[in-house]
Amino acid sequence: MQKYSRIFGYIKKHTGQVVLYFVCTVLATLFGVISIGMLMPFFNLIFKAGTSPGTTMIQSNALGSFLSNTLQNIIDTKGNLAGLTAICIFIIVSTFLKNMFLYLSNRISVPVRTSIITELRGDLYDKILRLPIGYFTEKRKGDIISRMTNDIGEIENSVVSTFDGLIKDPLTVLGYLIFLVIISPTLSLFLLILLPVTGLIIGRVSRKLKRQSQDAAIKLGESLSILDETLGGLRVIKAFLAEKLLSTRFHAINKQLFEIRKKMGARRDLASPLTELLGVMVLSAILYIGGRLVLQSNGEGLNGGELMTYIASFAMLINPAKNISTAFFNIQRGAAALVRVEEVLNAPVVVDENPNGKKLISFTGKIEFRNVVFAYDDAIILDNVNLSIEKGKTIALVGTSGAGKSTLADLVPRFHDVTSGDVLIDGVNIKDYSLHSIRSLMSIVTQEPILFNDTIANNIRLGKEDATEEEITEAARVANAHSFIIQKETGYNSNIGDRGSKLSGGERQRLTIARALVKNPPILILDEATSSLDTESERLVQDAINNMMKNRTSIVIAHRLSTIRHADEIIVLQKGKIVERGNHDSLITQNGFYKRLVEMQEVK
Repeated sequence: MQKYSRIFGYIKKHTGQVVLYFVCTVLATLFGVISIGMLMPFFNLIFKAGTSPGTTMIQSNALGSFLSNTLQNIIDTKGNLAGLTAICIFIIVSTFLKNMFLYLSNRISVPVRTSIITELRGDLYDKILRLPIGYFTEKRKGDIISRMTNDIGEIENSVVSTFDGLIKDPLTVLGYLIFLVIISPTLSLFLLILLPVTGLIIGRVSRKLKRQSQDAAIKLGESLSILDETLGGLRVIKAFLAEKLLSTRFHAINKQLFEIRKKMGARRDLASPLTELLGVMVLSAILYIGGRLVLQSNGEGLNGGELMTYIASFAMLINPAKNISTAFFNIQRGAAALVRVEEVLNAPVVVDENPNGKKLISFTGKIEFRNVVFAYDDAIILDNVNLSIEKGKTIALVGTSGAGKSTLADLVPRFHDVTSGDVLIDGVNIKDYSLHSIRSLMSIVTQEPILFNDTIANNIRLGKEDATEEEITEAARVANAHSFIIQKETGYNSNIGDRGSKLSGGERQRLTIARALVKNPPILILDEATSSLDTESERLVQDAINNMMKNRTSIVIAHRLSTIRHADEIIVLQKGKIVERGNHDSLITQNGFYKRLVEMQEVK
């Protein structure tokens, strides 16, 4: 049960409700046993077995209880018809109380079950937000979505929904078993031998469900990844006539998923009929053994009324036993989903908030890289980098793809932590600052504009929730975005669609610049934001970037070298090492790697 420790952890938060649920379930079981137990005096009264129904219960089974004594007094004083009436009333009242407590237990359990799933889903989302960016480079987006949706749903439908099967049904079975032992210890001995055998048979059938569920979850994740890639690259797919290729790939995975789920369904659906068949076989054994005990007892052991009550009580065991077997099947199926969710929840957060970190109030000095080495999966990305960025300066990072430009920039906001060496701000290692305070002093503009399905105003105020309308408008003006925003029907309250799909590329990029500006940060990290734009949009965006960079410390990842010729210092990276550094003119005179890059781009 160790693998369900997280679920039990959520249950502990509702201890009071669980205890109340337990009490209601016990009472429901107790009154259920009483309602069935009243069949014994009924049968004895009807068939005239023994002296009287009350006496039979006391002598044969030692059930000298309030009910039997009361029933005996009624029969002695008012006759058998009054006793029959009392028995029927006892059955009605006990059945009413049983169902009342059953209803109360359900009213208690449903909010607990729902709360567990809500908390689990919330914890998974929060963990996704905390995980480092590097974690997701190794994961398919569709697989992560599958864990959040399909696997959480599987846990809800299989593990948490069996809450009743883990408490209510075992208690019901236990209650009736105790009653059966009281009626006939000899007959119950055979029953206690047969039940574990049936349990072993059911266990063998359900064993493969966990592995099949894992395979199904993996295939679903793969299909969601293909769907995500299809939606994101529909224009390319159509342009290259790749519909058939993508369709074949999707349908192959979809067919594999169908085969796995078909086998899972066949195995899962076997639980109920198999349990019923085994239950009937056990019942037949009880009929045979019990019948022999009655026939051989000569009225001194088990009598006919007790045997019929015993059979009726055993019949009440079949449904709870079927529920337990079904719950066992479901738990095996949900265990695979729980393992996949646990993989994310237990993933190490290698870059996390320092609870005792200093608060970086303002940036006054410089950013330093001292002997920085960064490796990922034993591959050296940055190798012994030393760099100092003074406040107010613009530093450009250039080099071929894979040179380490983006990784170097990502170390400043601690998207990654160095493998060795130090990154310092104002002479203090950034690990000694609180993560929140570091990022609060920075804004990032990426090459691909990242926007959210919300209004223009809410996208701009993303980094500053309390930004006023005046601040939003001013940021948009500086970013050359105000003119196109006011032309929208609802202006700043216009929804921009999924990922800003209702805007052009230049408009999306200018919004990301406005978003960076409204935060008013002292440090900017710019991943060349104009490389994928048309000439007019590039000019507007470049003007916006130049406006934004005034009086700020900027780290620019350059793809078009024409945009960084006025940088205070240009850092040339190759294979993770700084191979050249200086301003544009000095690097040209060195006649080295930078000059070759410039000549390839024909920068005059």
